[in-house]
Amino acid sequence: MDPSDPLSFVHKSTLLSTGRQYHYVDQLPPNYGWRYQIRPWVERGYRVIVPDMLGYGTTDKPYDVGAYTTKRLCEDLVALLDHIGVRKAVMIGHDWGSFTVSRFALWHPDRIIALIQLSVPYTPPAPEYISVEEMARRYSNFAYQVYFADPSSTQEIEDNLFAFWSRVYRKPGSGHGILSPGSRKLAMALDDVLEPDGLLLTPQETQYYRPFFEGAMRGPLNYYRTARLRFEEEKAANLPTTLPASLPALLIWGTEDPTCLRPVVARAHKFVPSLREVSVEGCGHWIMIEAKDAVTQTVLDFLDSVNLLGERPVAAKL
Repeated sequence: MDPSDPLSFVHKSTLLSTGRQYHYVDQLPPNYGWRYQIRPWVERGYRVIVPDMLGYGTTDKPYDVGAYTTKRLCEDLVALLDHIGVRKAVMIGHDWGSFTVSRFALWHPDRIIALIQLSVPYTPPAPEYISVEEMARRYSNFAYQVYFADPSSTQEIEDNLFAFWSRVYRKPGSGHGILSPGSRKLAMALDDVLEPDGLLLTPQETQYYRPFFEGAMRGPLNYYRTARLRFEEEKAANLPTTLPASLPALLIWGTEDPTCLRPVVARAHKFVPSLREVSVEGCGHWIMIEAKDAVTQTVLDFLDSVNLLGERPVAAKL
């Protein structure tokens, strides 16, 4: 398992009982984000399953926004666990993966052993619908989500893919945002591709990503277009707001991540009684790359410290 060579990992693909084709690794996925953690965790005796989430890599990319609600995504994850013959798993996620695994703990509490979130802290189901526009009004750092939620953003991002990546995958403090200052338009007009200094992707990694995202950004952006649908599903199911005190939970976040707000981190403790919080000073959003060793070891230490039913479970990572 060589983090620089995705083909050195065991890749599999299957048609799930939900009717969707999923790609996953049974121990680097085309989304490539977890490449530094898989081998150390496997070497500690964990079976690591890394699915390309819906809309990514070689997993199905449905056009319909409704396919991307967390309820539907969690149904796919249950079907994947059923396919590989695993009853319960440690669920680990970053960004939308973090939000999804937190909802997995609500939709399927009998299928999760422990919850590990990166960069996006737990937020409870809302009693009333809050639009993406309203969230951006309350928290100006979320203005990019309004742009992503607009269907017209898909084509613009696909037409400027490398310039888009050069702004998204950067170390903190670069001063280069996704949107033009004072507007909700992509900042591509300012320059095509930023200088490589500060980028988190090597040229090799960028080339590896390319075929999976060219002309295929609708799926990833659809996640931002599900707010109303997610609210309606959660409201209809009357999901609980608080996670069980018996569920071991860990949050790892970077102190320089503009999308991980300290008040939201603090509020998560109210709804996750067992939450352990680890902040990594000076790190931004892509914490499993920026602080790869710290993330790897923090997760191992956490798993070693909690009761995992006397077994080495599957660690399913999103």
